[in-house]
Amino acid sequence: MTTTGDCEKAEKKPAMPLRHGAGIIVIDKPRGPSSHQVAAWVGTMLGCPVGHAGTLDPQVSGILLVMLGNAVRLAPLLLKHDKEYICLMRLHKEVDRQRIDAMAEEFSGRIYQRPPRRSAVKRLLRIRTIKKLEILDVQGRLVLFKVECDAGTYIRSLCHHMGLALGTGAHMQELRRTRSGAFDEQCMHTLHALQDACCAAAAGDRVALDSMIVSVDAAVPDLPAVTVRDTAIDALCHGAALAGVGVIDCDEFRKDQIVAVLSQKREFIGLGKSLAPSAAWKPGTPGLVVAMTTVFMAPGTYPRGWKKHSRPEQAGSAPAKG
Repeated sequence: MTTTGDCEKAEKKPAMPLRHGAGIIVIDKPRGPSSHQVAAWVGTMLGCPVGHAGTLDPQVSGILLVMLGNAVRLAPLLLKHDKEYICLMRLHKEVDRQRIDAMAEEFSGRIYQRPPRRSAVKRLLRIRTIKKLEILDVQGRLVLFKVECDAGTYIRSLCHHMGLALGTGAHMQELRRTRSGAFDEQCMHTLHALQDACCAAAAGDRVALDSMIVSVDAAVPDLPAVTVRDTAIDALCHGAALAGVGVIDCDEFRKDQIVAVLSQKREFIGLGKSLAPSAAWKPGTPGLVVAMTTVFMAPGTYPRGWKKHSRPEQAGSAPAKG
């Protein structure tokens, strides 16, 4: 069984400060330890709070996204990432390759699944989409295939159902996650490599470690962006909603869509929920357009642009005079 799960956290005493207080490390999880154990080891190495998104069973290897510092706030988005797996399935009887290829086509698209009994979630019938199922090789009863699927797809259940469709029965023998959202195997680092980088950082050389830590905005590359004025940023960092007068430019988006809020320098301020579609207003016009949901930039990074005696309820209004 493999599925996305709740973000597990392991609090650690900060010992090796992160740039901007947040980041993501893509770990090549080995077979054996649980996802929680791997994330905890990363937290121990770095000395910072950590969390992981997309639980892998102990005997499953591959991409595990470990969130550092306040990047744990990204968990709801990371858990929704599409996934890619390489799976080795064992049939209980040998089957002609043409039948196996035909069966793979039948399982592409929307399928019904119910979580296994030993899963940590409620066993409710769910619909998941198999975007691509490619048979890579068949040797006797062993079938190697690659699958691109929605988050929360149970590959163990998929193997069982494919075996039933073939009339032979089947089970998952080995599984490796090769992609999660925009992160693939080229982004991964082993625990041993991370430990070496941490030792080098402790000795004063942070180059290897900093190259492993991915900025939080790299996790949301497909979100529409809203670029704001410098005078609006500090109010946003204090939880204010964004007004249209504080917006310089924006991509197209719908109402209630999650957007990435950026500075003019393309710095990642945080995430927000659109209060109106982009087509309904223009940058520079009054009215609230985005409600901040997750802020990553620390207050005080930019000068205050709102009156000191008033609450920063709307970011982007005229800055205080004098």
